[in-house]
Amino acid sequence: MKELLRSTDPTVMAFASALLEGEDIDCFQMDVNMSILEGGIGIFPRRMMVRDEDYDRALRVVTDNDIPLGR
Repeated sequence: MKELLRSTDPTVMAFASALLEGEDIDCFQMDVNMSILEGGIGIFPRRMMVRDEDYDRALRVVTDNDIPLGR
């Protein structure tokens, strides 16, 4: 798996997930449970992962929709 994007904004992650799923690209959010450690203040970014073979297509989807990659 490859990291596609990283963000502290849960709405960005939800939007990206919806777009990717609409294109039949499997994605997985990592570090979601870090909010337990941080107390819900949103300082630790979440990472969106995609399969290696889907990375180029997924990158095109998020950049075409002006989603910041957050790297």
